[in-house]
Amino acid sequence: MTGPWQGAPPPPAPPITPAGWVRVALRGLALGLVNFGGLVVLLAVRLVERPVFGLHRPVTPSITRTVCRLSLRILRLRLDQQGAPMPDRGHDPARRPGAIVANHGSWLDIFVLNACARIYFVAKAEVAGWAGIGWLARATGTLFIRRDRAEAAAQTAALRDRLAAGHRLLFFPEGTSTDGRRVLPFKPTLFQAFFDPDLAPGLRVQPVSVAYHAPEGADPKLYGWWGDMDFAAHLLKILAHRGPGSVTVIWHPPLPVADFAGRKALSGAAEHVVRAGHTAALSPPEPRRSP
Repeated sequence: MTGPWQGAPPPPAPPITPAGWVRVALRGLALGLVNFGGLVVLLAVRLVERPVFGLHRPVTPSITRTVCRLSLRILRLRLDQQGAPMPDRGHDPARRPGAIVANHGSWLDIFVLNACARIYFVAKAEVAGWAGIGWLARATGTLFIRRDRAEAAAQTAALRDRLAAGHRLLFFPEGTSTDGRRVLPFKPTLFQAFFDPDLAPGLRVQPVSVAYHAPEGADPKLYGWWGDMDFAAHLLKILAHRGPGSVTVIWHPPLPVADFAGRKALSGAAEHVVRAGHTAALSPPEPRRSP
């Protein structure tokens, strides 16, 4: 795992106006109540759900999805979806298991993708220790992994167990977040787990493109989170902004793992699809031709 993507530093943010601080206070309070209130409800439900269903989570993902949808409304970030996520396996062993890969532009991806579907993130182990985000990640069933060859077998076993339980696992093959205006080369390492012979047959990987659109007049990289950017400062900037923004999520057709010779071929195909979708989503619409 390399360090965070650096890129060009963002331009200095203008100072927050008095009206902006009012928006920070109101939206921040609402965001905190929704997320930590939802966390309390989720943990209470999980006390019953876990001993009865084990790894299966028939109820709590719906709580997560509701919290994330409300959070996007508070942040004034409209969600536009194209395509559809492949159905989760649930308790039906006849359904083909699947995983999801997406480009990574911001910490907001967690809210955006959870708002779209019942998914479980695969994240680097360090995330578990992050204040706030780490608590939410653990409570919502995130699978934490260490990028260590010595633990490859254990990580593959963990992936296998979660897929067998019907979980749609999502990971970011770029390995880091960006300014939201590009897709970095995919790292093929985690794709190797999908070729494990002990995994259920028929496994598919669904590529997803995520593209952020800043409010009119704002820096196009407003929602991107990269380099040494401070999370709290970035959150304040988004809470203070007046205009609404949007995010486009494109669910591409799933790729059958059996159609690829190995991890590099599968990783390259997924990267190509995600990159093309991201570029198309950020491209301005073509002007209408007069009849």
